[in-house]
Amino acid sequence: MRQWRSDIFMTMGQGCEDGSASPLKKTPINKPIKPGVWRMDMPLPALGGGVGRHASACRENSTQLEQKPKPLVGETKAEANGSNLDIRLKLLVIDGKENNTHLGNFTNNVKNGSFNGIYDKVVDFKDTHLIKVKDDVKNGSFGAITMSFNEGKVTIVQDNGNVSVKSDGLDQDHVSSSFEECDIFDGRWVRDDLKPYYPGGSCPYVDRDFNCHLNRRPDEEFVKWRWQPFGCEIPSLNATDFLERLRGKKMVFVGDSLNRNMWESLVCILRHSIKNKKRVYEISGRREFKKKGFYAFRFEDYNCTVDFVSSPFLVRESSFKGKNGSFETLRLDLMERTTSMYQDADILIFNTGHWWTHEKTSRGEDYYQEGNHVYPRLKALDAYTRALSTWAKWVDKNIDTRKTQVIFRGYSLTHFRGGQWNSGGQCHKETEPIYNTSHLTSYPSKMRAFDNVLHVVKTPVIYLNISRLTDYRKDGHPSIYRTVHKSMSLEQRIAAQDCSHWCLPGVPDTWNELLYASLLKVGRGSWKR
Repeated sequence: MRQWRSDIFMTMGQGCEDGSASPLKKTPINKPIKPGVWRMDMPLPALGGGVGRHASACRENSTQLEQKPKPLVGETKAEANGSNLDIRLKLLVIDGKENNTHLGNFTNNVKNGSFNGIYDKVVDFKDTHLIKVKDDVKNGSFGAITMSFNEGKVTIVQDNGNVSVKSDGLDQDHVSSSFEECDIFDGRWVRDDLKPYYPGGSCPYVDRDFNCHLNRRPDEEFVKWRWQPFGCEIPSLNATDFLERLRGKKMVFVGDSLNRNMWESLVCILRHSIKNKKRVYEISGRREFKKKGFYAFRFEDYNCTVDFVSSPFLVRESSFKGKNGSFETLRLDLMERTTSMYQDADILIFNTGHWWTHEKTSRGEDYYQEGNHVYPRLKALDAYTRALSTWAKWVDKNIDTRKTQVIFRGYSLTHFRGGQWNSGGQCHKETEPIYNTSHLTSYPSKMRAFDNVLHVVKTPVIYLNISRLTDYRKDGHPSIYRTVHKSMSLEQRIAAQDCSHWCLPGVPDTWNELLYASLLKVGRGSWKR
């Protein structure tokens, strides 16, 4: 059953003489929605006579918003200046404290197809209709998504002298009340002060290179963002529910260090929900996970494990004896020998991608091997496609679909500026996401190759298509806030920064949120809703 946070629901039947709602009461945490709960697609009771007082909110037979409810809209102003439109809305935000309601500022500075960011604290309403705004700004920017206050519409008011021009600007054709019915990977990032899922520095299992809090990154705004699909709401990751559904099972992440990034994120999210932290441990007692191998976190209270197997290519790293001696090769036709470690898992999350950009791999000279043949030269994308085909054949032959759900996480975009990872690329000055969609890159060629393989694999595979959502987040990388030798100068740190991996807490938490939603969406076995 879908779970919701307690600080964002308003129930009926309390506070008014006629039994109608006081808008300042809230449902307890982890209780399902019941009839009578105010939703964003239902009209709110009018608030009058001062913010935060029940009595003034109760009006007989009145559930409709006023045409211009002053307590709800503090200011609605749009100033036209050529093609630039500056819209400022002040909307009522309920923070869950009965006499401490306050106004939150929404600012949209639409210039050259961009905006400054939207703060929306009251967002996780049951069946909230989030509507895709028609895109009428320049340079391909997406429109803002706003909460539906009045019959699924929000009115933008432009003041032209004494005349108010109103336009809803919304496309009702894109409304979807359920995340099962929409593309949860098509959306944008919105501010959310309830994030992150676990405090920075609270999880001892975060790789030191990912621990931006411990490495003294001075800003923390990069953790205050939530992924919002255009057509629906997705549930927050309920760690207790996740563990209950995982009870007695084995989940394994298989891939490169970006999958380790995601694995550590999930371990920390789930661990944060456990009261006795000693009942969560890596079975061999290790706390460093960089070396190749098999790592397993056991959640004792749920008799389940969340594991990671290092396999950056998925296929086998090997060697070949030539006339001039042996040299390293990559067997595109054979899976890595670690398959026995995860074949019996209940949930498998694969990825591969970043190691295919390294010099040896991308150059492709006397490196790729199939059978006894080593290609003198082979393009990396061709080799990557062949490796994925080998993976798909292995999955079809070895995975018991009655037991195991297979997932493939897409390519995570990097944000090196002024060079690549090994040539001085930088991202350390980035503190906000990309807002203008024209600045995003195209769909990765590796994922186009994966799409082709996905069409031929017979086993059902969930594709976590996280490429575009990561492309926005140039602010989320460790950059210079990674493990460095004390003797390194600032200049040396700037020259060797990480714009590939992600800070934790941070963006991979959202990947796991989408993993949770995807498993619920498919609804197999213990993930039935």
